Amino acid sequence: GNMKYRALRLDAGNYAWGSENVTKKVRILDVVYNSTSNELVRTKTLLKNTVVQIDAHPFMQFYQKKYGQDLGKKKKGAAGEKTEKEEVKVSRHVLYKQKARAARQKLDSLLEEQFQSGRLLACIASRPGQCGRADGYVLEGEELAFYKKKLEKK
Repeated sequence: GNMKYRALRLDAGNYAWGSENVTKKVRILDVVYNSTSNELVRTKTLLKNTVVQIDAHPFMQFYQKKYGQDLGKKKKGAAGEKTEKEEVKVSRHVLYKQKARAARQKLDSLLEEQFQSGRLLACIASRPGQCGRADGYVLEGEELAFYKKKLEKK
């Protein structure tokens, strides 16, 4: 048969942002929840379906490029900061494209809150003990609300 690759120590993986249809290689920052046992959270063991915190910056850069909106800034501070530093020059054509995309785009408030902290909650979909990789997806919608509620109980 095939070879098994045991992951002994992982710090990164490919994570998909389902609603935006994009996948980025990001750093895994922390293990925050595992339905099996709190012991696995304490020892930071990576298993399938473990909820982890990942670095949000690669997704923030993607969002900035596609929609021309900065996710890391809070709404009230964004107007004042924009005047003092001008970003990379983009053509009028690209600006119109970004505006059209942004008009149709609505970001979940729970997800936006996470982007401001710079950390996203994600779930591991692969089996790190079998394939040696910790790939997964960013939590959104009802699933995100469910795990947020679970984390508040702890």
